[in-house]
Amino acid sequence: MITLSAIQFFKISTRIRSLYTSSNANFIDLLQLSVESQSLKDVQKVHAKIIHLGLDQNSVIATKLVSAYFACQSPLDSQLVFDTVEHKSEYLWNILINGYAKYKLFGQSIKLFNQMCKSEVTPDEFTFSGIVKILGELGDIVSGKIVHGRCVRNGAFLDTVVANSFMAMYSKCGVIQDSLKVFDEMPYRNISSFNVVISGYMGVKEENLDDKLWDFVKDMQFEGWKFDAFTVSALLSLCGEVKKNWHYGKELHCYIMKTGLESDLVVSSDVHLECCLIDMYSKSFRVELGRRVFDRSKHRNVFAWTAMINGYVLNGDFDEALLLFKAMQREGVEPNKVSLISILPACCSFDRLKGGKQIHAFSTRRGLNHEVSLCNALIDMYSKSGSLSCALRVFEHDCVTKDAISWSSMVSAYSLHGNGQGAIILYEKMLQHGIKPDRITVVGVLSACARSGLVDEGIRIYNFAVNDYDLEPSLEMCACIVDMLGKAGQFDRALDFIKTMPTQPGPSIWGALVNASAIHGNSEVHDLAYRFLIQMEPENPSNYVSLSNLYASSQRWDVVARVRTMMKDKGLKKFPGCSWISVNTETHSFYVADKSHPCSVVIYEMLDQLILAMKRDDNGVGFEDTVKVYE
Repeated sequence: MITLSAIQFFKISTRIRSLYTSSNANFIDLLQLSVESQSLKDVQKVHAKIIHLGLDQNSVIATKLVSAYFACQSPLDSQLVFDTVEHKSEYLWNILINGYAKYKLFGQSIKLFNQMCKSEVTPDEFTFSGIVKILGELGDIVSGKIVHGRCVRNGAFLDTVVANSFMAMYSKCGVIQDSLKVFDEMPYRNISSFNVVISGYMGVKEENLDDKLWDFVKDMQFEGWKFDAFTVSALLSLCGEVKKNWHYGKELHCYIMKTGLESDLVVSSDVHLECCLIDMYSKSFRVELGRRVFDRSKHRNVFAWTAMINGYVLNGDFDEALLLFKAMQREGVEPNKVSLISILPACCSFDRLKGGKQIHAFSTRRGLNHEVSLCNALIDMYSKSGSLSCALRVFEHDCVTKDAISWSSMVSAYSLHGNGQGAIILYEKMLQHGIKPDRITVVGVLSACARSGLVDEGIRIYNFAVNDYDLEPSLEMCACIVDMLGKAGQFDRALDFIKTMPTQPGPSIWGALVNASAIHGNSEVHDLAYRFLIQMEPENPSNYVSLSNLYASSQRWDVVARVRTMMKDKGLKKFPGCSWISVNTETHSFYVADKSHPCSVVIYEMLDQLILAMKRDDNGVGFEDTVKVYE
């Protein structure tokens, strides 16, 4: 609903009164002014005047009345006006069909189309393009083909806009070949025709179609067609999703600069292409190139800032993301909901919890704290930052309207904190609210059961999800069951489950069994699991290092030597583990046996003292004294 100022409303009301008092009342202008004021009452007054003067059968006035009632969110009144008109034009039919579609009343639109086909009025190009768009939204391929046949028979299919609509419908229904067939049969094409095909290719997630798309783009250029902003933005998003295509993204960037698309963007104050470039470079792990695009932008709005912040988060550069978020506010750009959701993953650690709370407070001041997507991001941030109580507070108080992701995020929060009972209780409560569990939620609660040793409850939840909710068991779900049984020392049940599980065991299955057998010291199961793991991931150096460490702990140095030799022969090298800590907003990183830090001598002295203190059996007195000395 459009909100008008008092001055605007006064001017419109004065204009309406002047038209009423004029000798030749212009009812079209009256209805337009009523629409601008969003006043259903004024439309009804004008309608009454029209009936009183006997002008209700005027096709132009009737069409404007139907549009006015739709604009004032009264589809029923639009239908009543339509029904009273004796001789309906195709334009009046089209207005009503598209009006219902605007309010997602697709069933009414289809019913009207069928009535139109049975009437004396023949559907025109606007009718077909409108109804085909509706069928595409519904995914009704059968009705779409019937309408396609009717369209061909009456000759409307020769229209380029109609053909484009049919291509879009076939693409949305996942029938890309039929869309290409329509494209090949088109007598005339425009740039939108090519864009529809490109969008269709992008909607089908098949690897073999990726090469066909780029061949299609090359053919498009060969025929002399120039890309528009939509073509470039669509292709850039594909370059970001498929890492091997990032060089195409560089070529598109050059095309933007060469053809002047970028200068057109500046004039229109639209930075959509720049955002697409930043997103493409960020997803290709070349965030520094994205930053170069951002820095050169002359008109940076909230979307450009958000794209750049999200790029740093995707690449794990959380410090830079937080600095940019602060700079954004200093520049006077107000963060929106998407900006806040993008920056929250940068606060998912204990040392950045304060920053996460500040962002939460900011969202509360701006009235965004009840947005369900933002609440879900806050729950995830608080749980990963070690504050389960804050995550629960957001879930219970801020998250007024909960979706499946809200419940799943909170279940995963309980799982992350090892609270199996809490996860099960919340999961059962979710089912009571009538929300069907998905694989992610089930994995979350099964993981919580595994960490808490709740074997019977985990098996019950797994069977219930598979049998009662018809969930196809995923590899992650099965890995949780194996992990749960293995940690409980029930290796026979774990191996029986692996034999009967509906999916092929992957590295996550055998990895879970390796970890569990190492905990319980079951060398037989451990060796079995490791053989399968190395067979599946022969190029993963972590598997060999873990195996070497295990044999080293048993002082089987001959086997350790063989494993190390095997790694050397394969050219495998494991990158050293890295840990970090933030002190006074400065991040300090440490690798294994790292002595590059300027305070490494003091750090290692402290570490030695802590190790000695923890080994003493004096109820922790030595440990506390050591800490006090270094404080």
